[in-house]
Amino acid sequence: MTAFRTLLVILLIAVVIYTIPVVINEGLSPLLPTFFGDILAMTWPGQFNFDFLGFLILSATWTAWRNQFSAPGLGLALVALFGGIPFLTTYLLYLSYQAKGDIRVMLLGEGRS
Repeated sequence: MTAFRTLLVILLIAVVIYTIPVVINEGLSPLLPTFFGDILAMTWPGQFNFDFLGFLILSATWTAWRNQFSAPGLGLALVALFGGIPFLTTYLLYLSYQAKGDIRVMLLGEGRS
């Protein structure tokens, strides 16, 4: 679990460090038009974005499912859909400590493990 938690922290820090200058230089307003524009252009950047969108949808679906599609779970799923790695790494870190390192509880939730 220590190695997994370390990986989560490294990913979180790396993405945040990468994102800061991008937001400073590009701003947030072109994010969605660029993301979906690349997908519609049927180019390699679009293929990568479409593949990434699949991961975001899976992350959001798992988050909602783990929380039994409750109102808070659906709210978290929305954050997962738009939050990407910063959300997922933070959420998995939180769950890993909440579950005291029990991977079954962490991934399935208390009632399903």
